[in-house]
Amino acid sequence: MLIYIHGFNSSPGSYKATLLKSYADKINIPDKIEVPTLSFDPATAMKQLLSSVHRYQRGHAIRPLCFIGSSLGGYYATWLAEKFDSRVVLINPVVKPQALFANYLGKHKNFHTGEEFILGQEHLQHFSEYEVGEITRPERYLLMLQTGDDVLDYNLALEKYAAVPSIVEEGGGHEFYGFDRHMDTVLAFCGINCLKEYS
Repeated sequence: MLIYIHGFNSSPGSYKATLLKSYADKINIPDKIEVPTLSFDPATAMKQLLSSVHRYQRGHAIRPLCFIGSSLGGYYATWLAEKFDSRVVLINPVVKPQALFANYLGKHKNFHTGEEFILGQEHLQHFSEYEVGEITRPERYLLMLQTGDDVLDYNLALEKYAAVPSIVEEGGGHEFYGFDRHMDTVLAFCGINCLKEYS
């Protein structure tokens, strides 16, 4: 089972989430992928994610869980992976959300959902609660970066996850263009429908 964690001001209708769900349908595993809708507020978003995890654990206590986190979702996914000793795929992850989102304070509209909200200083303070200092068991991680990310400095992720197996592509963008090319690798890494061994 994997949980895909979308980024800030995104939704289950995002590019990568849609690709994952479509691919899961294509290979007949739609029940093995969950894409929760998350609040912009970090504390609320984490409660929603923990609810998804606990709901899954109640029904599948011994089956492995994998997280896929994109952008801010990668920051959340890192904390969850450490908490639950799970595998995790990070796609152009945010490393320092307090500094990043200090530039985005104010009113926003989610164009996927139509929700309007105000990002305030109080929200930034919650990010520190989910900061992971040291990555344990880096073999549980797969880092995916594109150097053409127009939102984040990919070097921050390279430094943070220096010991982690990684796929680094020249060019691209924050969405991680061509994500569909890596679908089999991502699912195999997560232990789902192992069509291709990760090496």
